[in-house]
Amino acid sequence: MAGNSGSKEKVLYIYDILKEHSDEEHPLTATDLVAELSVRGLSAERKAIYSDVDLLINYGYDIIKNPPPAKGYYLGERDFQLAEARLLVDAVESAQFITEAKTYDLVKKIMGSLSVYQRDSLRLQQVYIDHRHKNTNETIYYEIDNLLRAIQARKKVRLHYQKRSIEAGERPKNEDRIYSVTPYALIWVDDHYYLVCNNAKYDNLMHLRIDKISKVKILEDETARPLSEVSKYKDRFDAADYLSTKFNMFSGDPERVKIRCKNESWQIIADKFGDDVLITEQDETTFTISANAVTAGLDSWIMQWGADMEVLEPKHLRETVHERTKKMLEVYGK
Repeated sequence: MAGNSGSKEKVLYIYDILKEHSDEEHPLTATDLVAELSVRGLSAERKAIYSDVDLLINYGYDIIKNPPPAKGYYLGERDFQLAEARLLVDAVESAQFITEAKTYDLVKKIMGSLSVYQRDSLRLQQVYIDHRHKNTNETIYYEIDNLLRAIQARKKVRLHYQKRSIEAGERPKNEDRIYSVTPYALIWVDDHYYLVCNNAKYDNLMHLRIDKISKVKILEDETARPLSEVSKYKDRFDAADYLSTKFNMFSGDPERVKIRCKNESWQIIADKFGDDVLITEQDETTFTISANAVTAGLDSWIMQWGADMEVLEPKHLRETVHERTKKMLEVYGK
């Protein structure tokens, strides 16, 4: 694009150049900026660069001037700093419900806020992500958008839900079910994205994996069922409180559980129940916690820690763990 030193676009080009090619380790001098503008078909006087940069600073952009004897300018505050971009990129790449194509698009947008040098640094530091488990549902963005709009408008939705099943003598197959539900929230837990909703046939909350959902249709004529009718929450779904009682996203009413744990298990317990979990007993080698939790699925979580945890209450949970342990012993005791 041809231009001259008075081009109105010049100031915007200077900002783009600083965003793309400068950072604290790679400042650009006025001479550098003149050269970059020339590549883009714009001519500029070196002296005019100073007033253009001042104009950007006065407008509010965080452009840093290196004090003497150092020279040059660089863009300071960005949409994402390097550490923030690293966290977001790792989260996107490890999220199984996001397809490879959408993963690429999101990572490209996140890295677009960095300089070319920061991008190279990020690529060199990047952790390995196993893409074999990435979702293949390319419509997932549209489904999420429809669900969020339904939640905002307090409307019910009709959706298709795919379940994987296997029967004796057959290969695994997909079973497509159709649900009409009231959506309340989307939550991300244990590397999966879930819709928390209510099936009108029941008076409780259910969870559906987002990556298994398709063909979401907002039912404009059907008002959402009040959250207070199917949960303890009145006007707003409290995701943090809700997740503190759930294990592997099983539905059910919370019960009081007591678990005796080896002292070395404290971080595991704190990660699951929170640092403020109630400790009722403690000795030199063990501590006992008391907490409210949905017991469905809790037995599987407890069993993975072997003899480091012992269920004391409720009785039915202790018996479940006992029976599963006996069955495992029958298999491995041979």
